[in-house]
Amino acid sequence: MMLLDYGRRFDWWGYALIVYEIPVPFFGTIQLSWMALPFSVLFVIWMANLYNFMDGMDGFAAGMTVVGHVFLGYLAWKGGQPSLAAISLFIAASAAGFLVYNIPPAKIFMGDVGSVSLGFLTGVIALLGIRAGLFDVWVPLLIFSPFIADATLTLLRRLLRVEKVWEAHREHYYQRLVLSGWSHRKTVWVEYALMLLSGVSAIVYTHAGQLWRLLILIGWLATYLSLALAVHSIERQGDSVRAEA
Repeated sequence: MMLLDYGRRFDWWGYALIVYEIPVPFFGTIQLSWMALPFSVLFVIWMANLYNFMDGMDGFAAGMTVVGHVFLGYLAWKGGQPSLAAISLFIAASAAGFLVYNIPPAKIFMGDVGSVSLGFLTGVIALLGIRAGLFDVWVPLLIFSPFIADATLTLLRRLLRVEKVWEAHREHYYQRLVLSGWSHRKTVWVEYALMLLSGVSAIVYTHAGQLWRLLILIGWLATYLSLALAVHSIERQGDSVRAEA
């Protein structure tokens, strides 16, 4: 029995979960060809690991789940996919119930089992939405960009430093803010605001023309690079304050 009400029939789930092309707004489309399968598999694996990496602060992963899946559910409902919309909203509702006890200071914690499972589900639902024609690959990337940008930039920084990327660390941007003196509550509320803005921009993206889509993507790239520099500046200020004390 098919879970989604596709406009065209998919005979098996593996095919339904493979993304074959990446649109580049205003410039055309990149055909993935033989890279389609490994790209799709790596996308789900990366989403699962993203959640695991980012579940290092009270309320962070649960909040991203609530915000992200509400937006995915809305897009699925709007696109005529009630089954997928229901799944996304059920996930958001479950995360919201958990968030009541997980917001700083947390009484319960997600752990690897919860974070990896949520990341896997998020990656699968995103691929299903893409293959159903609800949105292109940039929409879930925009919605979950607070996680994606932080973890990806952190990984690249560590690779450039030739560090052992498989070892535990405290170099994610949200962790660096806390280490610089920000409270967990302040950090997570700033992250929530960023999540909402990125989700709204994803909705705008789906209605925009090609040039505006390109500008939205460039704008968010510039935003995250600027935020990375801002975190570095906050770290330096925190170091100066501690040095004077």
